Amino acid sequence: MKLGIPRERREGERRVAATPDTVRQLAGLGLEVLVETGAGDGAGHADQEYQKAGATVVPELDIAALDILAHVRPLDPHTAASLKRGTVTVGLASPSSELPAVQALTDNGVTSFALELVPRISRAQSMDALTSQALVAGYRCVLEAAIRLPRFFPLYMTAAGTVPPARVLVLGAGVAGLQAIGTAKRLGARVFANDIRPASADEVASMGGTFIRLDLETAEAAGGYARQLSSDAGTRQRQLLAPHVAQSDVLITTAAVPGRPAPLLVTREMVQGMRPGSVVIDLAAESGGNVEGSVPGQDIPIPTADGTGQITLVGLKDAASAMASDASRLYAKNVANLLALLVRADDGAGTLTLDFDDEVVAGACLTHDGVVRHQPTAELLAARARSAAEPAAASVRQEGAL
Repeated sequence: MKLGIPRERREGERRVAATPDTVRQLAGLGLEVLVETGAGDGAGHADQEYQKAGATVVPELDIAALDILAHVRPLDPHTAASLKRGTVTVGLASPSSELPAVQALTDNGVTSFALELVPRISRAQSMDALTSQALVAGYRCVLEAAIRLPRFFPLYMTAAGTVPPARVLVLGAGVAGLQAIGTAKRLGARVFANDIRPASADEVASMGGTFIRLDLETAEAAGGYARQLSSDAGTRQRQLLAPHVAQSDVLITTAAVPGRPAPLLVTREMVQGMRPGSVVIDLAAESGGNVEGSVPGQDIPIPTADGTGQITLVGLKDAASAMASDASRLYAKNVANLLALLVRADDGAGTLTLDFDDEVVAGACLTHDGVVRHQPTAELLAARARSAAEPAAASVRQEGAL
């Protein structure tokens, strides 16, 4: 069976779906691993390393000839439509925002596994790409803040005077948030954090941060994820957070709700209340943003309310790709571990064994045999089809009336 590892073509993406180490693991499953020329360059893996690990390096993947395709970024509709029926894909799919690609996978009879859908159970931890990539992003966002902040993070006591530590506020205490808390603490900052899940308080404390408790409804969903707050609760949350934001030198927002746009936590007015020179890092900028006005990949100067200076609002983009070597090391292992559930080595040859009685296999499967197996995505596609049909039906009725 042929497994293809493409060179990621989306601008800014430097990660790769397999490393030389995981190529050895995949070859042990009886797979013929084909790596596109330059696929690992951004992550520091030369073509020769893949060849030594047992892969075949090809100038360009013949998508239609593959049995399995492992990728990082969601496939585009053209690539999905080029795969032969029965092909298996493994990678990030962003199903809620990539509906045309999901439709192409369905129409083409492709069996796709979305790493975002891997169940959060103990047995699946080694396949949890959301966690591994959030770890990288949480670390990186603190470095981005430290570079831009015009002062030290740690306390310094010198003969010329004392430099107080920076005050860092992290909103969202998931994997990325906790990593941001730990990194900022290691750099010597005073770190405060808030999350709408009360259970996060102990985790924040374990990373050296101080948990800010707000008088709000709890909002914890299945699997430990956050759920969307009601409109009134969201407004109340912003009101309660405003004074804490104003006291901070660095604000880092990491809040996300699976399958939905990122919640708005911080308004422009709240940002303008911060001190001149402060830095805001919106890690959720690519999924809608936690901070009003953030733009992925851009640093935006925001004038302070009194006009005496500026705050830098950073819409972080491709955070995990900025640490491509270690991000790829973790991601590629997630991919290989999931493929180990899907492929059985028989007499040295790999054979697909899709056991949908296995909760990990069933949970991670997005499309199979022309059917969208992930119900929320199926509902979104159905709604999209209805929306497309309504104007056409209205046009037919109008023509009939004429």
